[in-house]
Amino acid sequence: MTLLGLAGLLAVSLIGPVLATPRRGRLPVIVGELIAGVLLGTTGLRVIHPADGVLSFLAQAGFALVMLVAGTHVPIGNMELRKAAGRGLVLAVGIGAIAVPVAAALSAMAHTHHTALYAVLLASSSAAIVMPIVQADGLVGDRVLTLMAQVAIADTACIVALPLAADPSRAGRAAVGAVIVLAAAGLAFVVLRELADRDLLTKLHEESVRRTFGIEMRVSLAALFGLAGLAVDVHVSVMLAGFAFGLVLSAIGTPRRLGAQLFAVTEGFLGPIFFIWLGASIDLRALVHHPRLVVLALGIAVATTVIHALARLFGQPIPLAVLASAQLGVPVAAVALGTRNALLAPGEGGAILAAAVMTLGVATVAGQLAKRADLGAAAPAREPTAPTETVADPTPVPRPRRPSARRSAAASFEPAEPADEPEPADKAVHAITAEPAPPSPKAPEPKRRIAPPAPARTPTPNPASKPIVQSNVRVQPSPRALRSEDPKDRA
Repeated sequence: MTLLGLAGLLAVSLIGPVLATPRRGRLPVIVGELIAGVLLGTTGLRVIHPADGVLSFLAQAGFALVMLVAGTHVPIGNMELRKAAGRGLVLAVGIGAIAVPVAAALSAMAHTHHTALYAVLLASSSAAIVMPIVQADGLVGDRVLTLMAQVAIADTACIVALPLAADPSRAGRAAVGAVIVLAAAGLAFVVLRELADRDLLTKLHEESVRRTFGIEMRVSLAALFGLAGLAVDVHVSVMLAGFAFGLVLSAIGTPRRLGAQLFAVTEGFLGPIFFIWLGASIDLRALVHHPRLVVLALGIAVATTVIHALARLFGQPIPLAVLASAQLGVPVAAVALGTRNALLAPGEGGAILAAAVMTLGVATVAGQLAKRADLGAAAPAREPTAPTETVADPTPVPRPRRPSARRSAAASFEPAEPADEPEPADKAVHAITAEPAPPSPKAPEPKRRIAPPAPARTPTPNPASKPIVQSNVRVQPSPRALRSEDPKDRA
């Protein structure tokens, strides 16, 4: 790998945004990048060599960043989502139990003996896909909160279980390594939370913005790659390290500036390199020689959709239940892990990715159906009714305006509207006693003032719209930063 070759890879990665641009029939960005890798890699022209050491190193770093982004999509700090965690856990466990016998049937049909791996794939979901669909389609309500809790639990559990399921013969060593990585991530959470409570993170952010140092980005990348290096040393994939640190950032909350920086590094550099490397590593020619793998791809996609649709038995509407079948992170991680460790049969990785792409199309249609059916939509606001008070004086006493308690931090720096002048004391007493005041011969009769009706209450905001969104990077805003009066905290 040379600098010229790196420039060529980044130029080829533009195929992803090009295919994602049309409004109709557009594909996710990563699908275009995978197609570019397939065409130029082992399956196609073989211009890209996946075994190149530099390319493999950059792809591994990109893998860690991609899984970090997936972890930040899990809104674990959302209080409303925590209330629905019980129902979401029931759905996730039920779907996982049904997935085991179905996975055994698929494994026997394809002669791959990967029952545990297929069970994880069938039970998984993708918060990175479902959360943006929920936000874009404006889906809200208790059932949608149940859907989000189910997806968050399934995504987290399957990411943790994947290294154990991919290679059952080394499950014990992988389990010990996973515990070590998760413990290190938990320690990072405790340290960052303590620094946040002492306002040290806020001061660090202010200094970084004022001096344009980029300290948050450096610290975040150092922690991420340190955790990834630990994962490699304990024989665990960097997938778990990246996802765990993404959960830490989601729980702590990060400034918008850091979210933009993570988006730039992931989506503009290392992420495309990883997906192109992954596509170049897959040999789709094996599908021609093994037709049963084509049936395997269709079987995984259909089984995933049907199993998640069974959530209808627990009260979930069919569109919302099917929406939870969207898969991306877990299949990509499974193929990357299996390709690096030679765990998959020839063509099996291509079948898994093809099934994942099918579930993306099904989830998109399900989101549109849920939007048209107004499933989980908030109840419309009631029209304000006029008060039935009886006032003797034709000139009512206007109520003083009070500043809204829910004004945003940005609005607090705008000049406040002048409050209405209070009525004289004698007029207030006159209105209460209901005695007509003597008319003034010189002063004209005051015009009747009609107070505007109180504005209707807006529906409860969608919890999925609360995190700050930077393309596909979603990080929870820090509650401390929102309460601060310094506008630099919102940089």
